[in-house]
Amino acid sequence: MSRVAPYGDSAVLVDVDDVASALWLATAIDEARRARTSVAGIEDAVIGFHSVVVHVDPAAPLELVEQWLSGLVTGAGAGRHAAGRQTATTGDGPRRVDIAVTFDGPDLAEVAADTGCTVSAVVEQLCRAELQVAFVGFAPGFPYLVGLPPELASVRRRTSPRPSVPAGSVAVGGGFASVYPRATPGGWRLLGRTGTRLFDPEQPPYALLRPGDRVRFSVGAGDREVETPADAARPVAPPRPTVRATGHRFIEVLDPGLLSLVEDGGRRSVTGLGVPRAGPADPATMRLANRLVGNPDGCAAIEVTASGPTLRVSGDAHLGAVASYPDGLEVRIDGYPVGADVVVPVRHGQVVTVGRIRRGLRAYVAVSGGIETPLVVGSRSTDLLSGLGLGPLMAGDQLDLGPPSRPHGQLSPPLGVTPGHRPTVIRVLTGPHGPRSSEDDPLAAGPWTVGDASNRIGLRLSGHGRPPSPGGAEIPPTGMITGAIQLPPDGNPIILMPDHATTGGYRVVACVIAADLPLLGQLGPGDTVTFTAVDRPAARRWYLERERLLAARVTGWFPTEAAT
Repeated sequence: MSRVAPYGDSAVLVDVDDVASALWLATAIDEARRARTSVAGIEDAVIGFHSVVVHVDPAAPLELVEQWLSGLVTGAGAGRHAAGRQTATTGDGPRRVDIAVTFDGPDLAEVAADTGCTVSAVVEQLCRAELQVAFVGFAPGFPYLVGLPPELASVRRRTSPRPSVPAGSVAVGGGFASVYPRATPGGWRLLGRTGTRLFDPEQPPYALLRPGDRVRFSVGAGDREVETPADAARPVAPPRPTVRATGHRFIEVLDPGLLSLVEDGGRRSVTGLGVPRAGPADPATMRLANRLVGNPDGCAAIEVTASGPTLRVSGDAHLGAVASYPDGLEVRIDGYPVGADVVVPVRHGQVVTVGRIRRGLRAYVAVSGGIETPLVVGSRSTDLLSGLGLGPLMAGDQLDLGPPSRPHGQLSPPLGVTPGHRPTVIRVLTGPHGPRSSEDDPLAAGPWTVGDASNRIGLRLSGHGRPPSPGGAEIPPTGMITGAIQLPPDGNPIILMPDHATTGGYRVVACVIAADLPLLGQLGPGDTVTFTAVDRPAARRWYLERERLLAARVTGWFPTEAAT
């Protein structure tokens, strides 16, 4: 029995009966998109455990997508068997991948004791099992493998996750087996290690394993050493080398500011590999900055947090620094104030200082031609969760610029901005695991305060000292979307931001509507928020109205100020 349900105003959740049905459905959606036989607006499909989340353009009528998916899932029962018969020889089906493992993990003896087996019996059971990749999530290339024998499927995760699990660690937990593609925190039981590389951001198709692939572990030595994890502090990664320009037009970072990141429109069609989309925390403001200097919306710009960088320009360019609120940013050229929200011509050798953000948390600095740092998995965006992209800017970085186009003339102020208005009101739709009535709505008890641990991965909320409502049981790993409001067992909500993990196991009780996602990027520690529920027709209407207002805000051509 399949269930098709709305998931905010930019996604649809389809629950299915088993792994084969989820694989078949995601494959069918992808094939229909490639053949252009699907309905308009479908952007991606992410497999979870017995579920598929379909990402949709918020401008598209979501009801039509749901109707099309409802018709498609009726074929999942028969189609899943055909999907299971596909082989690697056709190039379009599951493959068989063998992974050699050195079984010396720190949890191996404990797992043997918990299951009533010997260590050699644990190894034999794991190597004898024909495992299948149910889905990929948590981290880029991280496979959730099903098909464990009952004894190993019963192994529970650690009560306290390790702060760092080394790359290549082979683990079991919660009914799954996996291999950690990179060093991350993790709570699974570590049985061994392998030198097989599961994720390579420099080499398409990036992930070794995809949903549906068959995996067999074998006893053997890995081709590289994997250190035994310690349950102490996570090791500090060495600083990366500074980036050097390859052309004569670039900007050099003299002072990076508090946290300055290169972001573009984000990574597309790779969420099924466990890769977050990333991109700007406030997409509307970055688009305005790009439009002001004549760039396409998705060009890479600098996302500024709280206090901005100092930059020296090589070659001539036009620059636009845009904040979300009027009079929200300090900008100087060679020490002279020039203001924000305007096109500023800069000459070779001039120094631009982007100062403190007066209102909100983030602003965006766009340069004519766009920033052209190297592409990583198809994007220049920095992803703080996965470690993809350039990472925080450093003094000495030189960022290449693309060929410039003609800049625009002016940016009109936004309508309806109320300076000093608190708390921020966020409009939401009921989530797929949300309350059935207003009496048990955990978000109705606001206002909520944004906590200090909030970042581009998630906004962590607390309820002004009152005891939180219990979050309830966890859910099977399910695809997540930006703006999803998760309710963990402690009852303190988490709003997912652009760098969130592609799958998660906490209930999604509500989803921020697409029109209000830019507001999330301006919320910092100590800010307060309240939530108000809306319906889907209103959410789509507000999104289309926001797009209309954004299109009207950038007018004219530089240096003319009038809308000519």
